[in-house]
Amino acid sequence: MEVLKTYKIYIGGSFPRTESGRYYPLLDAKGNTIANVSLSSRKDVRNAVVAARKAFGGWSEKTAFNRGQILYRMAEILEGRKLQFLEELKKQGSSKEKAAREVQAAIDCLVYYAGWADKFQQISSTVNPVSSSHFNFSALEPMGVIGIIAAQETSLIGVVKFIASAICGGNTAVVVASEELPLCAVTLAEVIHSSDVPGGVVNILTGKLSELAPALASHMDINALVKESLGGLDKPIALACIENLKRNITYQPGTEHGLQNITDLQEVKTTWHPIEHIGGASSSY
Repeated sequence: MEVLKTYKIYIGGSFPRTESGRYYPLLDAKGNTIANVSLSSRKDVRNAVVAARKAFGGWSEKTAFNRGQILYRMAEILEGRKLQFLEELKKQGSSKEKAAREVQAAIDCLVYYAGWADKFQQISSTVNPVSSSHFNFSALEPMGVIGIIAAQETSLIGVVKFIASAICGGNTAVVVASEELPLCAVTLAEVIHSSDVPGGVVNILTGKLSELAPALASHMDINALVKESLGGLDKPIALACIENLKRNITYQPGTEHGLQNITDLQEVKTTWHPIEHIGGASSSY
C-alpha cells in the first residue's frame, strides 16, 4: 500500500499543519489520488502576513549583494533537487520534456534575479534636474509585504518568477500556490528553508483560490497583490484591493517583464539635498 505524502504549508520558516486541519486529495489525470494537500484558511493567511511583516525589516535592510547571493543559493539547491521536481511535475501531468524545461526555467529565473539584486537601483534611480541650489535624487525602496497568487497553469515557474522578483527588491511575500498544481510550490518551500532565506520572508499557502485570493486582497497589512489574470475573480479582487489602496498588479498569462517585475513592487523616494556656495564654488553638505 502506497503511503501518500501530505504536503504542509510554510509560514515563518516552519511547516505547520493548516490552522483548520483540513486537507484535500490531489488527483492525477486518471482520477487517482497522488497526494494530500493542506486546505489553508483565512486564519492561515493572517498568520502568514504577521510572519512576513515581522521579517520585512531585517530582509529589506540586507545589502542588495547579499540578497543576490541568497537567490543564487536557492538556484543551487533547486538544481540539486532537480529530479524531485521533475517527478512531481510528471505526477501532475507534465511530459518528461516539458517538466525538464520548466525546472530549468525556474533555475534560470532565480539566477537572473540574483544578478539584478544589486543592479536594478542603478538602472531605475535618477538624479533629477532642478532650478534651485539643490541636488535632487530619486531612489527605489521596497513596498513591504506582497501578496502573490501563483500562475494557475504551472506548478513551479509560475510561483518562482513572482517570489524571486519580490524578494530581490527587499520585499517579503505571502504566496498562494496553484490550486490544481500545488506540489512544486511546497517543495520549493523546502528549498527556501534549506537556503539562507530568513524565516518569514517567503510564506507559501495551498488551498482553494476562491477562498484565499479574497483574503489576500482584503488584508489591510498587505501592500500589493501580484497575479496573472484570473478571469472572473479579477473584478472582486480589484474591489477588495481598493479598501486600503493596495496596488493590484495583474499580468497577462505567459508574459515576461524582467526588470519591470522588480520595479513594479518598489516605491520611489525623492530626496532634496541643499548645495552650499563657498567663494563662488559649490559644495554639498
